[in-house]
Amino acid sequence: MVSIHQIQAALATIAAALDDATDADPVFLATADKADVLARLEQITARVAELRLRVIASAQDVAEEVSARDVAAWLVAQHRVESPAAHATLRLARELEGRPVVRAGLARGAFSLEHARVILRGLDDLPDDLPAEVLARAEVTLCDLASEHRPKDLRRLASHLLEVVAPEVAEAAEAAAIRRLEETANAKACLSITDQGDGTTRIHGIVPETVGHRLRTYLQAYTQPRVAALEADGRVPPRSRLLAHAFAQLLENTDPTRLPAHGGDATTVVVTMTLDQLRAGLGVAWLEDGTPISTGETRRLACTAGIIPAVLGGNSEPLDLGRTRRLFTPSQRKALALRDKHCRAEGCAVPTTWCDAHHDQPWSHGGHTDLAHGSLLCGHHHRRAHDPTYQTTRLPDGRYRFRRKARALVRASP
Repeated sequence: MVSIHQIQAALATIAAALDDATDADPVFLATADKADVLARLEQITARVAELRLRVIASAQDVAEEVSARDVAAWLVAQHRVESPAAHATLRLARELEGRPVVRAGLARGAFSLEHARVILRGLDDLPDDLPAEVLARAEVTLCDLASEHRPKDLRRLASHLLEVVAPEVAEAAEAAAIRRLEETANAKACLSITDQGDGTTRIHGIVPETVGHRLRTYLQAYTQPRVAALEADGRVPPRSRLLAHAFAQLLENTDPTRLPAHGGDATTVVVTMTLDQLRAGLGVAWLEDGTPISTGETRRLACTAGIIPAVLGGNSEPLDLGRTRRLFTPSQRKALALRDKHCRAEGCAVPTTWCDAHHDQPWSHGGHTDLAHGSLLCGHHHRRAHDPTYQTTRLPDGRYRFRRKARALVRASP
């Protein structure tokens, strides 16, 4: 009688049991039984994963049999496994060979395969010069924590592992680890700004975590999490769009006089248009690189952004180079906030900290930067105030009312 290996016998039993359950409908399980089955399936999944990794770690001879580089290459060729996944699995199998406590916990189903990955990463991140007994204690500690925490939480706990297993060296090791992390983050930092050719620009980047946190904090000062301006269909804009608009507001409110000199002069954005276009609100204006923007957008930017509008006469001679003194001062903004309390649009309660200072009378038509001619509007309603497709009405109590114009009226309006 030919004997078979224990692993082969176990797999045959598993396969037969699964065959028996192929047509079984779980809908007939009681609620408590479903919960028990799900828990046991999680445990069995982890145990089978450990068995697979154990076999993979010892299967170099399988690869050599067909002249494959390693068992990962064999899996790709013979079982159509994706190459990155196959090689990642092989690395994990080899790492588990040197971590008997982790392997044993996975084999018992005490935690998932993802937990095991987190544990291995946490152990790899420990200093190389730790005593063997400290490393052994760290492995046991993480395996115990894995049975009580999600992988995400376990990852956070692993970053403070030394404080538990070796507090005497934790502070120095943590400082060194943070320095390495910062150096790596700075080396990975990159940013690209690409015009898409459709009026949009794609910004993609990787920055150090501290930079990302600072940017997120700044943008949150401009977003409106509680009183978000609704879209045309009545829905609250997605968070990603709120952040994009907040980024635009951040740039508009950046003081260009405090930026480094650029080309021998203070960093500025120059917008060019003719005087007739500026007054009539028709046509387009141009940025320095030739990018076109509407005159309505130019007027809106002039309320808050430190731009220089280069207004040209009939022969393209400069008639007026505006100054950023047209912007409301911090003291004026405080006075407007005390007076207005919130956005002055009808029915809008966005707080003043999220509002722009708006010129009631456009500066292109002789408007003044003073309290009598200024109001606070949230970003959404500030855009409406400079949108030619909307009719703006000043109510007796000082609030603004915005209504979309009829199409015929929009075409005829100056």
